[in-house]
Amino acid sequence: MGPGGGHGQRIVQKPKNTSSTLKKLLKYLGSFKLPMLVTLILAIGATILTIVGPKLMGNMINILAEDFVQRFTNPLYEYRFDQMGWIALQLLAFYLIALVANLISGWVITGVTVKVVKKFRTEISQKINRLPISYCDKHPFGDTLSRVTNDVELITQSLQQTISQLISSVTMILGFLVMMLTISWQLTIIAMLTIPVSFLFIRFVTTRTQKLFKAQQNELGNLNGQIEEVYAGQVLVRAFSAEDEVMSEFSKTNDKLHKAARKSQFLSGLMHPIMNAISNLGYVATAIAGGYFVVNGRLGLGDLTAFIQYVNQFTQPITQLSQIFNVLQSAMAASERVFDFLEEPEQSPDKIEEELSSILGAVEFKDVHFSYEEDEEVIKGFSAKIKPGAKVAIVGPTGAGKTTIVNLLMRFYDPNSGEIVIDGINTKKLARANVRKSFGMVLQDTWLMNGTIADNLRYGKLDATEKEVKRAAKLAHVDHMIESLPKAYKTVISEDSEAVSAGEKQLLTIARAMIADPPMMILDEATSSVDTRTEQLIQSAMDNLSSGRTSFIIAHRLSTIKNADLILVMQDGNIVEQGNHVQLLKKNGVYAGLYNSQFVED
Repeated sequence: MGPGGGHGQRIVQKPKNTSSTLKKLLKYLGSFKLPMLVTLILAIGATILTIVGPKLMGNMINILAEDFVQRFTNPLYEYRFDQMGWIALQLLAFYLIALVANLISGWVITGVTVKVVKKFRTEISQKINRLPISYCDKHPFGDTLSRVTNDVELITQSLQQTISQLISSVTMILGFLVMMLTISWQLTIIAMLTIPVSFLFIRFVTTRTQKLFKAQQNELGNLNGQIEEVYAGQVLVRAFSAEDEVMSEFSKTNDKLHKAARKSQFLSGLMHPIMNAISNLGYVATAIAGGYFVVNGRLGLGDLTAFIQYVNQFTQPITQLSQIFNVLQSAMAASERVFDFLEEPEQSPDKIEEELSSILGAVEFKDVHFSYEEDEEVIKGFSAKIKPGAKVAIVGPTGAGKTTIVNLLMRFYDPNSGEIVIDGINTKKLARANVRKSFGMVLQDTWLMNGTIADNLRYGKLDATEKEVKRAAKLAHVDHMIESLPKAYKTVISEDSEAVSAGEKQLLTIARAMIADPPMMILDEATSSVDTRTEQLIQSAMDNLSSGRTSFIIAHRLSTIKNADLILVMQDGNIVEQGNHVQLLKKNGVYAGLYNSQFVED
């Protein structure tokens, strides 16, 4: 594989334009125009009904105050309970309708957010399949998983919390302002003096929390990446007694996340108490001025009561807005990371000019040059011609470029220059899927999914019959092991399953490749981590697998490729020797040196 092997350096992302991210998020929400319109109407309607409440209550108090004065001067005067009762019924109806509207609005917006998240995850899943292998080589798995899980989940929670609240808060501010002006424009001006101070404080906090929330999400992605890597490599960690080093590295990353989270949460936590303090100042000033107006007969007692309720409630939507901005800052940070992933460069589209059908298996490399990074050429003028059905071994020291040849054959990467030709057709003229279906692969690192043994064997051919599955298992010398298990082919296994040894997993992958029955095979270090007895079984299974097929075998154990039709000896990205085992030993060159060194070691 390319540099990094899936565990590349962590990507430090630069803060991006929040407005641009917001536009992209709104575009997603725009796909659900009707539900969003329903939410908007219901939220505004419910808010307006709630806003009218204090005004009606003020009217009741005015009627009661007037009746009290009249009754004091005229004992026969009757209280207007019928009017007050009618107002009370209106209040009850308004609040009940507002409650129902809020419940429906919440239900609709929950449906929208769930659909938005589903859309995100669907696009992410599709995106993964369109990314080049180079992305997987250069980005840590855990960070990508964090974007798919944590970041998307944060967007869900944020949208669900903020959309209805945002509509209600804005409507409340405007509605309260209108109602206050209808009662007393002088008191409204006094109450509004605190608003500029509130917004200046909100701006001060939000501009600083934006970067902190982004840093928090990045550190969370780093932490998840580290956890994933350590969990996957638990055996290695314990084998080298590296627990202390792992915990030390984890603590450092965890401390960074803690510091970023503490700063962002501390600043956002200041919002509520300081906003309350600012609003209380306005509340006190309004109460004093309003009391003066009542005493002088410029304002009714009920009107002052209603106005004070509006002033008291006016700070509520402003405080909600400040909290919404905090939640949105965190959501924007998560959205940036998700959109960054969705906007990653995709692999170039296939230019399908030809198609492989009846594949003979003739392969030719024509002066192939390739580099993972600029100015670091890995393959330097590689040329070779392989006949159909030939068994070709590729050997050489570590870093010679053997696995890179496999990557090029499978079109995980394309050559910078030169051609790879299959049956006379340049692979660049073929669909990637067409090329890859032409090869079966058995790699050093076995990969088994969580499922039954039969499911794992059928992975390359989902419609394989039970007879085909058992025949492949027998040819791969793994049938006896399977039958010895309590549930045989229905036994559930996974990559980390302890019920199956490393060698048996390798035999299962060979059986899986046999069921797929491809015209060509790639065997990459398939016997590098097993005992001698298992190596013999794997070697026999590979001989069965490669029989009659063009096969490319990459091996460090040169004893396993003595019967290869052609051995290509690579060094520094090029072929330095080629021939069969006997011919290369007679040359007494690089191959002979590699073979004799292993013989002496054995």
